[in-house]
Amino acid sequence: MAQIKLSNLRHSYHPDPKGDADYALKKIDLTWEDGGAYALLGPSGCGKSTLLNIISGLLVPSEGKILFDDQDVTTLPPAKRNIAQVFQFPVIYDTMTVYDNLAFPLRNRGRDEDIIKKRVTGIAEMLEVTDMLNVRAANLSPDNKQKISMGRGLVREDVNVVMFDEPLTVIDPHLKWKLRSKLKELHQRVKATMIYVTHDQTEALTFADKVVVMQDGEIVQMGTPVELFERPTHTFVGHFIGSPGMNVLPCDVKEGAAFFGDAQVALEGPAQGVANGAAEIGIRPEFVTIEKSGAGVSAQVRKVSDVGRHKVVEAIAHNQRIHAILEGEAPSAGEAVTLSFKQSQTRLYKDGWLASTPGEAA
Repeated sequence: MAQIKLSNLRHSYHPDPKGDADYALKKIDLTWEDGGAYALLGPSGCGKSTLLNIISGLLVPSEGKILFDDQDVTTLPPAKRNIAQVFQFPVIYDTMTVYDNLAFPLRNRGRDEDIIKKRVTGIAEMLEVTDMLNVRAANLSPDNKQKISMGRGLVREDVNVVMFDEPLTVIDPHLKWKLRSKLKELHQRVKATMIYVTHDQTEALTFADKVVVMQDGEIVQMGTPVELFERPTHTFVGHFIGSPGMNVLPCDVKEGAAFFGDAQVALEGPAQGVANGAAEIGIRPEFVTIEKSGAGVSAQVRKVSDVGRHKVVEAIAHNQRIHAILEGEAPSAGEAVTLSFKQSQTRLYKDGWLASTPGEAA
């Protein structure tokens, strides 16, 4: 396996790019450590596939370098990079048995049959498909076909990285959790460097030790699932991760204090380098409290959604939607309420970026 380093990476599909708008990737510096489980998360069109194709060697970047264990592989073709890739649709041979499908990458490299048998049976045991080894792949269910596709990526011992490009998109929802769990277990057992590309936050957060969040060709944050949830460094991360996502509310900053409408909102700590003027408050629905009266932000309940484990309340204040997650009793639609925000979880953002620090209230 290998450490993968992207240095000053930029890419444009235009022959003569003039500015950032012409770049699909805008200056990326990133290091994936050897043996780590990473997810590349972002909406469609954010640059995930472009970055994946550059790492695999299908694209040569307009600028910058790709290093595998400090070796420059920027211009090397895919065959020279020792990368295994699992795609959205299973890549297997329907006319072959499961055994022959798993053995194919090793036979293609001239490995001894005894070594092939040991590797294939070991991977089959991990994937729980040992009883299918003599079954033709055409007779498998879609989830088992994707298992075999994963196994073909994992059976080689010489790969630098295994990359998964939205591998569960075509899998039935009730089977996705099972395959995600199996993939996580496989990573813990084989200790391979894995990069999982997806637009699904659940897949990213349940698989990866660290998640790279992309927006418009840029990396806006890299961190553990807990870090992304508890302290998003950009409002896009707060909004994209969570269900519902973080409330992002316009505010005015006056002498270090934040005001939403006419109510002062206590922040987690001092604002850094924010002059008086427009900014944004970020607060997750889990940390919004609803009372029938008292000090806080006056609001009116618009609707209440019962999702089983808890209720999601949508309220309107100063023409802004604010979500709160409640357990137990919830107010009724149309009811006038007061909202309060947990101070330690109330963050200030300027131009989308986190601008407050934990500590004493400003």
